[in-house]
Amino acid sequence: MLTVGSIVIRCSDLERQLLFWTAALDYEPRLPIDDDFVLLRPRGDTGPNVSLDAMPSERVLPPRIHLDLYADDQAAEVERLESLGAQLVHWPKRPPDADYLIMEDPEGNRFCVVDASPGEAA
Repeated sequence: MLTVGSIVIRCSDLERQLLFWTAALDYEPRLPIDDDFVLLRPRGDTGPNVSLDAMPSERVLPPRIHLDLYADDQAAEVERLESLGAQLVHWPKRPPDADYLIMEDPEGNRFCVVDASPGEAA
């Protein structure tokens, strides 16, 4: 049997990404933190780990893989994530009835915020 242990995000500025993703997901870093790698884990042990790897890499659009983050209050979460340094991404092919918004973290790694409010299909 396989399970997802960690999703790895490559980054240039490990400290900035650590601050963003711990606040965005309410995760905590496993100590000690290395100079070039940190594993973030959920505070309640629910969900996969997210690891940050200080290994600059070429940004490819559209990304081959991204995170879908489910939100009970999509508008509030988007506003909170923007206050942490994320930005909304305009995609002209996004359907008008889409339940997701595309965002990117401070280094341009894209993710979606999906409306998972009660009654929505997530």
